[in-house]
Amino acid sequence: MGELFSYFDGSSTLNSTCSSFVTGATVCFPPVKIPFYFSLRQNLFDGIPDTHIALAAPVLAYWLLSFLFYCLDISGWRWLDKYRIHDSEEVKSRNLATPWEVARAVLFQHVTQTVLGLVWLAESPEISVAQCQSEMEALGRTLVWVVRRLLGEETGMMFLELRGPGITHWLYWWGIPAAQILFALFIVDTWQYFLHRLMHTNRYLYKKIHSVHHRLYVPYAFGALYNHPFEGFLLDSAGAAFAESLSHLSVRQTIFLFAFSTCKTVDDHCGYSLPFDPFQMMSGNNADYHDIHHQAVGIKSNFSQPFFVHWDVLLGTRMTREDIQERRNKVKKS
Repeated sequence: MGELFSYFDGSSTLNSTCSSFVTGATVCFPPVKIPFYFSLRQNLFDGIPDTHIALAAPVLAYWLLSFLFYCLDISGWRWLDKYRIHDSEEVKSRNLATPWEVARAVLFQHVTQTVLGLVWLAESPEISVAQCQSEMEALGRTLVWVVRRLLGEETGMMFLELRGPGITHWLYWWGIPAAQILFALFIVDTWQYFLHRLMHTNRYLYKKIHSVHHRLYVPYAFGALYNHPFEGFLLDSAGAAFAESLSHLSVRQTIFLFAFSTCKTVDDHCGYSLPFDPFQMMSGNNADYHDIHHQAVGIKSNFSQPFFVHWDVLLGTRMTREDIQERRNKVKKS
């Protein structure tokens, strides 16, 4: 993309030069390069709105990653045995839902979330150099206001002349987008923890709704979204929609959020404890952690999903393999 702009005062001037960062009531930037991840194209793919990509991405991610784990299941590779949480025969004998029942429920979930997305997601605003300029100029003025009040007029101006353009650039292209994504992950985790826990503590909700998911006593990848339709809508679809809205994500950030959270959910149910799996390396909330929740000993624990375990830790509902072993040792002694 190259160098885009240096100064914005409402007239879309691209080639102005400036002697200082703060220029009257506005700010002045040196030439800025667009980061690798950003595209000025209105849509990533010609003829396909980005909103449609946001709805297709989680569906494709779900089945492609599930197929990968299915290939591992049937590979017969002996070196994988030490990473399996359960053996194949245990999956067949202990689960109460057939693969066809699981696939049918997941397909219904995907139809539901796609319909919701068509109603919920708005088309992307116009993507242009002028729009980027306007937003960066507004952010720069906000930065000036904050720094002046924190550091004082004289020190603040010295700091801004030295660091103002770089900080504004970093905030606009990296800091704020990353914070939005992290906040969206926090919302998803919070939404799912408290609703998931409610469905275990309320007998009616568990018996009529959440028990469907626990028909898979031994989880596997493409059963990750095997749920009662109401649970699928409330926990997964509505939760993701609220996270997108409250975090004020762009459509392209939404593509990432939907695809990433789907991959994480599939991985949490994959049935493997893989030391080289990036999704399992990102936090303690992984396939082994969630597998404990699917067992009788841990069904009242490990409600956190899909990203982190902070709510389990803070509210005392976390259970580890060490905790299980400690309980067994106490039973033996007694």
